Amino acid sequence: MVNYSPEFLKEKALWVRKATLNIHKIAPETRLASSLSDVEIFVALYYGGVLKFDAKNPRWEERDRLIISKGHGSISLYPILADLGFFDKSELEKVCQKGSFLGGIPDTTIPGYETINGALGHGLGVASGSAVALRNKNSDSKVFVLMGDGELYEGAVWEAVMFAAEHKLDNLILILDNNKIAMLDYCKNIIDLLPLEEKFKAFKWDVETIDGHDTKAVLESLRKLKEAENGRPKVLIANTIKGKGVPQLENDALCHIKSLNEEEVIAAINQLQ
Repeated sequence: MVNYSPEFLKEKALWVRKATLNIHKIAPETRLASSLSDVEIFVALYYGGVLKFDAKNPRWEERDRLIISKGHGSISLYPILADLGFFDKSELEKVCQKGSFLGGIPDTTIPGYETINGALGHGLGVASGSAVALRNKNSDSKVFVLMGDGELYEGAVWEAVMFAAEHKLDNLILILDNNKIAMLDYCKNIIDLLPLEEKFKAFKWDVETIDGHDTKAVLESLRKLKEAENGRPKVLIANTIKGKGVPQLENDALCHIKSLNEEEVIAAINQLQ
């Protein structure tokens, strides 16, 4: 399914957004807004040929690792994993229901998930350790980690930032879903995170900043960062909109904790058409 065509990736992103809304209709407890801001990132990783994986053998030793630190905000990955054959598509109709392995917060029972992603702020540390281990085994596999900008309030994140730079982990790529809204307010009203680029550069990271909803830009930047071997960890700051595609969620300071009812979901899907 690898396809570098911008049109193909755009169509896939639209399909994933609709599928994520359908999941939310089944399971309103899922974090919808957080799962809509990172759709194009997942599409580029999985359909654009960035990640090296085997859907039939999710623990394939030669795979690239994707550590999803914002686990609650990755429900949009479920349709992609099902589409690629990690598990049967019928499972998408059972999210958060009794007997389903697809929950509101993913864990390693789901084929394709590397870690349990509950409490925030730990993903980058885990990814850094994985990057060291892979390098010690002379593996050419890369480690990607997806994190939300609100996680930057966690001190453990900055410990990992320093660790990665000190150990020159150029096989580590952090993708920051910079949607600018935390759980209960805009980040700028909590602790202003800006300037992000300068912060990471000061810690000796390579930095790229893009429109996180431009699949072509996301794909090109991820491929570039993956190929660079210069002794520095990398971060892709993807500027996104929380709740992307659903007008009543976009840029709502409380969208993180808001759910849509069935009628609202259907209306949102129709608007996407």
